[in-house]
Formats: sequence, structure tokens, C-alpha cells
Amino acid sequence: MKKFRLKLLHLHRCRGATRSLIKRMISVDPDLAGLYDYTLSDFREYFSLSDKRAVVLFQDLHSPRILAALLDDLRTFQALTIFDQTFPPLLRNIKDCPIVLYVCGNADLLSHTPSISVVGTRNPTNTAYAKMNTIMTPLIKDGWLIVSGMAMGIDGIAHRLAMDSGGETIAVLGGGFRHIYPKQHNYMFQELAETQLVVSEYPPGFPPQRYYFPERNRIISGLTFGTLVVEAKERSGSLITVEQALDQGKEVFAIPGSPLQPEAAGCNKMIQDGAKLVQNTYDILEEWK
Repeated sequence: MKKFRLKLLHLHRCRGATRSLIKRMISVDPDLAGLYDYTLSDFREYFSLSDKRAVVLFQDLHSPRILAALLDDLRTFQALTIFDQTFPPLLRNIKDCPIVLYVCGNADLLSHTPSISVVGTRNPTNTAYAKMNTIMTPLIKDGWLIVSGMAMGIDGIAHRLAMDSGGETIAVLGGGFRHIYPKQHNYMFQELAETQLVVSEYPPGFPPQRYYFPERNRIISGLTFGTLVVEAKERSGSLITVEQALDQGKEVFAIPGSPLQPEAAGCNKMIQDGAKLVQNTYDILEEWK
């Protein structure tokens, strides 16, 4: 099992090794026993890879530098694979489940219930904090875990509310732990890593990429019973998390706002489309009960 696990972690950080390819490779070779024996022709023939993709995957599998980086990361951070008993149960059954998670902090929080994810705009209104404090603080004091993405705006407020209220929170990042984004949240990352939990699907040395953030949203929604959208413009990236939550069969909640505020347009539209309107804490609690 140790050999398989190390091979899986190595494969996971190789260029060209998408989640779908890794799953196909495991279906062909469940123990990954022949991982380092595949030739370029094998990659092209057995897994239908293009020449370019086969070459970079082969190079990375045989790169001492990449293996050394993996071993160095494992001395500092914990890695969970989908085959580990400690892998979060709520994530196992979502579509396109992550194969590897890197965690920094209290990994026990991954099995905490009840939990809710909180998302919204990076540029909240002056009333956002008051709305969140009114609705979320009673949940936090009642033992609810808050999951968000450590972005500026609503995400940062959600994590801060949880910590300031003596609660627990998980941040899901869109990049590796050695490349914190946004940089303004470096201190928050350190605080979360010491007292809460930070999670990333991406190896610690991987810098953020634009497409990582929509990908990580399925983990934010997947770790919780439902998703609360606080403020969002009509074309907000937060709505990607909502789509993921709906696809996963999770509850979706939205706080309404004035039609004069662009930051309320996304939430108001979601409520029109069937999201649960949230005016107070009970509106969330009644769905949980």
C-alpha cells in the first residue's frame, strides 16, 4: 500500500496526468505496479495520449526533481488520497472527486458535521458583514463548521467570523500552500493552518492558475451540506460553486438584497430560480433538521 500510495502521489503531480487519466490507469493496473515501465508507445496505445502529452508525462515520471519535491512536501504537509480511510466521506461520492488532497492543520475537521459553505463577491457592500454576523454567528456558536475559499471579500469575512466566534473553519485553496493567493491573506493562511484547516487539491509547489479556482469550487460545496451565497453579481464566479452544489444534490441558500445593488443581483436571481431565501438563521436550520 505504501508503494502504491507514493506512486499515486507522484503520478498526480505529473504534467498530463488528469484525474480521468489517473482513474483509467488504475483501472488497467490497480496497484500501479508497472507505472515506471510504460514506454512512450504504451502511453499512446493504451491510454490514447497525444505525442506531446505522452512525452511530458513520461519525462515527469522519470524526473528525480519531481520525486524529490514530493518527498520534501510530505515532510511538511499531509497528503490524503481517495483510497485512504481518512479521506473526507462527503467528497467520495461527488462527481469528479479529487484523487489527492493536501491538508495543513487539523485534518479531523474534514469529518465535522454540520457544515455549510459560504461564498460571495470579492467586493462586498458595507452591509455584508452585518448580514453575515446576524445569520452565521448563531450557526457557528451552535457548532457549525464554515467552509470557504480564502478569497478577498465574503470568503475572508466567513473565515474570520468563524475564528472570532470560537468556531471552526476550512479554507479550500486554488493553488499550492507555498503560493498563497491573494498575498494579502498570507497571515490568514498561517492562522488557519495553525488553528483550523487549509485544503488544496494542488501540490504545495503549484502556483495558482486561473482554471484552478472554478475546479476547487466543487470541493468547497462537496465538503458541506449546503452552500450559502451572501452577495454576488449576476455573472459572479460564486455561481460556479452554486452550480457544483446543485449538481451534487446539495442545498443552496441565498441572502436577498436591494435591486439597486449590483452585488445582490446574483442572489436575487438564484432565489427566483429556486434557491432558499435566507433572512435569518432559522431559514438554514429548518433545512438541516
